[in-house]
Amino acid sequence: MPVRDEDPEADEGPSRSQRKRDAAELKELGDELAALPVAELDRLELPEKLRDAIDLAQRLTAHGARARQRQLIGKILRKTDVAAIRAMLEARALARRLAAREFHRVETWRDRLLAEGEPAFAAFAAAFPDADLARLRALAAEARAEAAAGRAPAAARELFRLLRAALAATGGSA
Repeated sequence: MPVRDEDPEADEGPSRSQRKRDAAELKELGDELAALPVAELDRLELPEKLRDAIDLAQRLTAHGARARQRQLIGKILRKTDVAAIRAMLEARALARRLAAREFHRVETWRDRLLAEGEPAFAAFAAAFPDADLARLRALAAEARAEAAAGRAPAAARELFRLLRAALAATGGSA
């Protein structure tokens, strides 16, 4: 048996397991890309071959065909610089998290105004002095009446929209 001169310090590249993990990660990135709306895909500067593969993946319905197309997208991504793609997806995820946080803040204020009444209005007026408190009070009263009568929450929705506009106008600082 021939003796191999192996230098334990020599790095032959990533291990087979690492290459498999990298390939799986790129396949997941391809899945994220295939799930994006066409308008967002248009914003990315994707290689033509990759974009065509993604467009086809979005049209396929058969399970086996979709699996093969996912593999192909992953293979194409291995030969593509994915830093810009990942940065765009991270920015998109951040924007979604911020929008969700803002939505929850508006919901919290609406719920407080409906549940607590005047103390919540005083706190809101202190935090957002330019808000139309008279309109907010009227909508809150109407929303409570709708809830008590079991009607559709039209006033609560309008209250939500008005609160969202008030928070957006002041930068949502509170």
